[in-house]
Amino acid sequence: MSKGVLVVVSGFSGAGKGTVMKRLLEKYDNYALSISVTTRNPRPGEEDGREYFFRSREEFEKLIHDDALIEYAQYVENYYGTPRSYVEQQLLAGKDVILEIEIQGAMKVKEKIPEALMVFVTPPSVEELQRRLSGRGTETPEVIAERLSRASEEAEGMAEYDYLLVNDDIEECVETLHEIIQSEHRRMTRNEEFVRTIKAEARALTKN
Repeated sequence: MSKGVLVVVSGFSGAGKGTVMKRLLEKYDNYALSISVTTRNPRPGEEDGREYFFRSREEFEKLIHDDALIEYAQYVENYYGTPRSYVEQQLLAGKDVILEIEIQGAMKVKEKIPEALMVFVTPPSVEELQRRLSGRGTETPEVIAERLSRASEEAEGMAEYDYLLVNDDIEECVETLHEIIQSEHRRMTRNEEFVRTIKAEARALTKN
């Protein structure tokens, strides 16, 4: 069984990342969505190990001390992070692990795991991004303006990613992401053992 690929997915708020991830997991059974660990309290209906791994602040800080997190950050007095053990278990089981994360965290992952596949999701235009944010009907004009301002900052980091994924049609977007990940499995650097075996067999054949 070949090891899975760690796929880091980032994008603007309103780009539809969550919808793309949900549809990808519905269509294909070889993907696992990375579960974050957090110090915030569970909300009604949330379960430990499903939405998040819920831990105390002391437990989380021990994870930091033990280098047991691929990345972590603090938002509104709570920690959020990506547990290394969960991700590695899924990868060793042959699952492709999707890590949906903002740019700052993504760069930390890239630093620790250079072979991670980096994908940035965007709508076809900023005008469409603004339309989607407004269409949600859940954010105030101030929040929308803040998200658009943040998008301007995030756009500066797009070049750090391996692939650009334009989310215009959801099904097409999901299929493109699936093809990108499957292609990554065929990258030479991910098949070094197979290449060595073929080389050795070819040399043995030549000697005979």
